[in-house]
Amino acid sequence: MARARWLEVRLAFAFLTRLPCGPEPGKQVAIGNAAWAFPLAGIVVGIFSGSVYLAATLALPALPSAILAMIAAILATGALHEDGLADVADGFGGGTSRDDKLRIMRDSQVGSFGVVALIAAFGLMAVSMATAPADLRTLAWFAAVGACSRAAMVIPMAFLRPARSDGLGHAAVLTLGWRFWIAIAFAACAALATVPELILATALIAVSMLLLAKRQVDGQTGDVLGATQKVTECACWLALAIQVNAS
Repeated sequence: MARARWLEVRLAFAFLTRLPCGPEPGKQVAIGNAAWAFPLAGIVVGIFSGSVYLAATLALPALPSAILAMIAAILATGALHEDGLADVADGFGGGTSRDDKLRIMRDSQVGSFGVVALIAAFGLMAVSMATAPADLRTLAWFAAVGACSRAAMVIPMAFLRPARSDGLGHAAVLTLGWRFWIAIAFAACAALATVPELILATALIAVSMLLLAKRQVDGQTGDVLGATQKVTECACWLALAIQVNAS
């Protein structure tokens, strides 16, 4: 039992990050079975990028420090979620039919919708992140946002069928069992320990992305999961910026 859980943790890190985590479990573990550990990977990435932010603020203003933190997160994840956001924006924005949208999403070239989506996401995250104070509270915020945004991915995994008969989304199937609820619990605990409003931001975006994917391609894909993470991350940082501005 313990070995199975450890393999699932390793797969979650191998799937969501480029951090060293030993040999990839491969076919020993299905991606859906590792979903409960997605928030754990998000916490580690959040602490890593948050540490970069705090270190950078010792010598730089908040905005360039935020940009460096975002670069650190991209290096830690291999731009996995950014790729999903760009593909979804191109497919949903430029496709005329379900099959056309799925074809565009699989195209490795980035179109105008994808470029605009990435610029908007980076800009919103940078200016929102730059409002964070340069203290240990911010490190907890980074960890909580990492957990919540990765937990958001399990919503379309659990409630949408795969849009394709192959690809990542086909393997990322999750039932409403303990793995689903553990992922949700991790994110909820992280939010309650820092900023409870993150729960609302996460839920709103996760459900919105689920409904959007259902309408556009009648299912989920790996790109949909990545886009869900990135949009949720943007919403969480915006919620934190609103709180800072209101305090």
